[in-house]
Amino acid sequence: MRILLTTDTVGGVWTFTQELSAELLMRGHTVALLSLGRAPSVSQAETCMRLSSRFGERFRYEASVAPLEWMEDNQHAYSEGIDSLLALAESFQVEILHSSQFCFGAVPLGLPVVVTAHSDVLSWAAACRPHGLEASAWLTCYRSLVERGLERATVVVAPTQWMSDALCKLYYLRRAPQVILNGRAVSRSGVESKRLQAVSVGRFWDEAKNFALLTEVQAPFPILIAGEQRFGDAAEAGSGNLTFLGSLTQDEVLKLFCESSLYLAPSRYEPFGLAPLEAAQCGCALLLYDLPSFREIWGDAALYFCNAASLSHLLETLSTDAIHELQERSAVRARQLTATHMADQYESLYRDLLTSAQPAEMEWAAHAH
Repeated sequence: MRILLTTDTVGGVWTFTQELSAELLMRGHTVALLSLGRAPSVSQAETCMRLSSRFGERFRYEASVAPLEWMEDNQHAYSEGIDSLLALAESFQVEILHSSQFCFGAVPLGLPVVVTAHSDVLSWAAACRPHGLEASAWLTCYRSLVERGLERATVVVAPTQWMSDALCKLYYLRRAPQVILNGRAVSRSGVESKRLQAVSVGRFWDEAKNFALLTEVQAPFPILIAGEQRFGDAAEAGSGNLTFLGSLTQDEVLKLFCESSLYLAPSRYEPFGLAPLEAAQCGCALLLYDLPSFREIWGDAALYFCNAASLSHLLETLSTDAIHELQERSAVRARQLTATHMADQYESLYRDLLTSAQPAEMEWAAHAH
């Protein structure tokens, strides 16, 4: 199969598409990857260069700085990205378009289009802005882009049942999104023992990550936070054993996970959450904010808290034996959430779509422009 994946360079969507691309390429498929949002980082570009070196002409990467739907200038999200997408689709002779942006569900290619709904502004606002979002041209444009893409996509996929249900409540969909859990392939290597410390990762300025909660936590051992900061006093925002590490590369984050005993996820909004999965695959015990999506994914393989006091109590009362037991439970569940399993389901979906597509639908080139 020849698949065109769209991604963005801003968050976890990049990791998702890298895992999926690598799995599909190893299975003999041909993959084109188009990134949007902002120019790729050095490490992101190097990752794509490695894929090109390994798989040759079966992999192609192109970058666009067209804005994402949630960005301030979202009125250009579709118009600035569509030409790059159509040109790549035509030159690469793709059979399936798999978009991680809602708006490209409406691309006039005449071939099957899969949209994965990683997150959404309206469901984010329901969790983070209890008084709602102010009416604005930006919000009107966002809703229009999302609704049009959801309506026209052949299939919509959500990473959890919670996210599928949220989309059904917020938008009109012809049918409920299919649920395919995300997966990762992280190996533990080079670390023989763990330090008694907790770690958390995310963009500190993102209110959904709720890092302010950690500044109120009393812990008997260090808590380390890694992630992008946008204000100069972030390093002084915490107290006691709280330490801010700033932005780290993906390899540095995984090394930190391998060295740490616990992972803390204080997020108030998380349709899936790749960081807890990565941490669990690196042997961390998981302590998660009590979200329905986290409960759906992790069940009794994690412990849950609802505020700084309950997290402080967990950290104060967890014995060494209890941490080891929780690490094992988290690891067992994490071994079920692999990139291979995720790719199995997407590959099966692609095949079903190509099998059911009518011949006329595959004559996409005539409709591309």
